[in-house]
Amino acid sequence: MTTAEAPAPQSRTFEADVAKLLHLMVHSVYSDKDVFLRELISNAADACEKLRYEAITDSSLLGDDPKPRITLRIDAAEGRLTVEDNGIGLSAEEMIEALGTIARSGTKAFMERIEAAQAAEGAQLIGQFGVGFYSAFMVADRVDVISRRAGSDVASLWSSDGKGAYTVGPVDVAEAPARGTRVILHLSEEGKSYADRHTLERIVKAQSGHVPVPIFIVETLEAEPEEIADGVALWTKPKADISAEDYADFYRSVAGQFDTPALTVHFRAEGRHEYTALVFVPGAPPFDLFDPDRKGRVKLYVKRVFITDDAELLPRYLRFVRGVVDSADLPLNLSREMLQDSAILGAIKKGVTGRVLTELDKLSQNDADAYAGIWENFGPVLKEGLYEDYERRAQLLGLARFKSTTSGTAAGSGWRSLKDYAADLKENQTAIYYITGDLARVEHAPQLEGFRARGVEVLLLPDQVDSFWVTAGVDYEGKPFKSVTQGATDLTLIPLTTPAETPTPEAGEQTGDFIAFVKQTLGEEVSDVRASDRLTTSAVCLVAPETGMDRRLEKLLAGAGRLDMAVKPILEINPRHALVAALAAADASDAAFRLDAARLLYDQARVLDGEQPTDPVAFAERLMRVMERGLKPAA
Repeated sequence: MTTAEAPAPQSRTFEADVAKLLHLMVHSVYSDKDVFLRELISNAADACEKLRYEAITDSSLLGDDPKPRITLRIDAAEGRLTVEDNGIGLSAEEMIEALGTIARSGTKAFMERIEAAQAAEGAQLIGQFGVGFYSAFMVADRVDVISRRAGSDVASLWSSDGKGAYTVGPVDVAEAPARGTRVILHLSEEGKSYADRHTLERIVKAQSGHVPVPIFIVETLEAEPEEIADGVALWTKPKADISAEDYADFYRSVAGQFDTPALTVHFRAEGRHEYTALVFVPGAPPFDLFDPDRKGRVKLYVKRVFITDDAELLPRYLRFVRGVVDSADLPLNLSREMLQDSAILGAIKKGVTGRVLTELDKLSQNDADAYAGIWENFGPVLKEGLYEDYERRAQLLGLARFKSTTSGTAAGSGWRSLKDYAADLKENQTAIYYITGDLARVEHAPQLEGFRARGVEVLLLPDQVDSFWVTAGVDYEGKPFKSVTQGATDLTLIPLTTPAETPTPEAGEQTGDFIAFVKQTLGEEVSDVRASDRLTTSAVCLVAPETGMDRRLEKLLAGAGRLDMAVKPILEINPRHALVAALAAADASDAAFRLDAARLLYDQARVLDGEQPTDPVAFAERLMRVMERGLKPAA
């Protein structure tokens, strides 16, 4: 491509281990081959930005082409993809300097830099032209770079197959851009898919659609350029200039969803750290909401250049949030591996998290119905923060909503906040009461009877995470959370709602003797058998001891194989129940009947607690004997 009079290209040899080095770089730094296009576009955008700054003092550099642009040219027949910009361009010396980084640093030094990226913040692997550029060899057998520096009358060609050597030499200016750089990728067989317009458009919109330079595509050699990205990032525009439909369209593109966002949070932070955030709470749960890795999906940009969507920009209990954060402080040459440990990123995470929670709180106060929809979709995830985020626990408790014995559980029934709950506390009530488990079962649990009789509201907690956060020492306005299925209650201190519901006096010595007999019969199967003040209509129930864990948490851990030994439950017997009174008054000499009765009461309590009888066959036999006894005519 050089003229006859021009000097021959200089051939330069890479280090002997360069093939191994490039293999290590590609497979260690990049996991997605699509990244090559982002890297080349990022380099092109940088070149345009550099020209813009230099043109401030030397406007002649712009010539008659003042508008920056990046152009993708496809030649499918020849298997070529060209990425061209009209930025600052490179001289031959700058080309060697920029594209010869690997040759200059040597294999050993470059490997050390890759290793440093895994151990120290600031390893310069991202955005450095000599590294990002070489990602092109993931999809190309050969790469040619033709560049002409702005204001220069000469152009240069750099060429390499990325294996053993590269060449640098002059090229006819007629075959070079008037200004800027043209990167020609001779695609490999595996890379031929990148000579497809739809593939390129998808990558650009996903990874580079918001760089500050318009991007055009030329589908065939004869076609006119078509703009596929306007070079204006939506989040950089004033909010007054952005319509709700603009926000919705951007949300759908960045989130890969088709619903309308339930909440949009768009703000710019200034001061010690400068960044812009445009994030959304989806209107419908993302398909990966409960993925085990619990990763977030907010994209990180630095100066409008996409960096990653793997940075932890929000805590995991906000992983349903989608959008972008664009930092003005993070350097482009910061290693992706070190983003998670960056102090700047930590400050951004704190700021964005606080703003999202604040906006959720505002919505809950201003539009309860809209917030209820968000809570129905994401409440189980937000409650993870009650267990994990001590610093923001009070704020999260304010956002939490619950079904309760007051609100009901039917579809469309209202949600209760803890503020609502606290406003309805009963006289002498010292705790916030709750019960965990499936709503269909727990709303009819016998353990609730005494609370209902006194008008005490009990929160119904159906999600697995509920069994964990309530054990984390949580309180609200000084009131601890207490399970109605664990330990003793203080219900005797709380008046009944009406005098008519005043319980009859407990049976005397006979009832006490019968409870002692049941305790002796069950022996080591239970930790205690005692009279209950929480039962009003049921005869029996099981509760957990005061110390230890709630019954449902114990079952969850046992089901997951994380419980070495279960704690024996307490059997509570209602001394005012007609059945208990009859059993207590029955002939004490009928030992077989009393034994069957004691066992049946325990198995009944287990069934009410969602478990099977201890011995189903023995249970059936006992039930049959008791029924037969009841059918015998009186003597």
